[in-house]
Amino acid sequence: MPVAIITGASKGLGRALAAGLAGRGWDLVVDARSAGPLEAAARELRGAGVRVVTLAGDVTDGGHRAALVAAAGELGGLDLLVNNASALGAEPLVRLADHPLDGLRTALEVDVVAPLGLTQEALPLLRASSYFASYAGDISHIGEVPYIRGTGNAGTYDSPPYLMDARNAGMPDSSPYIGTGGAILNISSDAAVEAYPTWGGYGAAKAALDQQSAVLAVEEPGLRVWWVDPGDMRTDLYAAAVPDDDDSGRPLPGTVVPALLRLLDEAAVSGRYAAADLLAGAADAGGSR
Repeated sequence: MPVAIITGASKGLGRALAAGLAGRGWDLVVDARSAGPLEAAARELRGAGVRVVTLAGDVTDGGHRAALVAAAGELGGLDLLVNNASALGAEPLVRLADHPLDGLRTALEVDVVAPLGLTQEALPLLRASSYFASYAGDISHIGEVPYIRGTGNAGTYDSPPYLMDARNAGMPDSSPYIGTGGAILNISSDAAVEAYPTWGGYGAAKAALDQQSAVLAVEEPGLRVWWVDPGDMRTDLYAAAVPDDDDSGRPLPGTVVPALLRLLDEAAVSGRYAAADLLAGAADAGGSR
């Protein structure tokens, strides 16, 4: 069975994605800061008949990150790393003129430094993954530069079988590099690319995560690196960010999961994606696992 690590998996998008993967037979290593909610989530996940390892802790703790990867190794390896845990930096959100610097440091530690630290720990297992090996014969002309949605250079892109707008290597007779290792999914935000009042600290952290992901995709062509804007969701994180806002009309995290699973199903090339585009059919239909 394939194995995934998901951080921040006791609630929200992390828990919903864990349930989606468990339903497909994935074994899981899940973490959260609070043991009680994490164990409650794990009991639900184990109902799918999969192995679930829970490790309560803080992703900014190097020892905790090492334990997550070690647990995945004991399950047989690692095919997908999901960096989902996030910190706002201020609750509720405030304008930059009033933003606590310690809060910004916390957001950077949780949203940028911790994902890199966990990725570094996980790279040996991810490189050894063979999850996408069966796709290698089906994808042609995939080049060296990750797909970046909305960059305005669609004319330089070709459409591979699985996901539209993948960067072509340039020449028709070029030898494509096909990554057959595992995948890294970093949960981003539209605040990383849009200037919303009071979202400056969190948005800066997510923008740094985006750039970090883009560089990692170039440096690790054998892996798939996806950084995804999940869109608006009804979560505790949003409620903490904007407590006076009525979020009753916002979609639940489970509605985003099909978009994330589509990246796996279609062996999507590395790049930045918006869940709304994937849900709207921005990808060609592919297989499933």
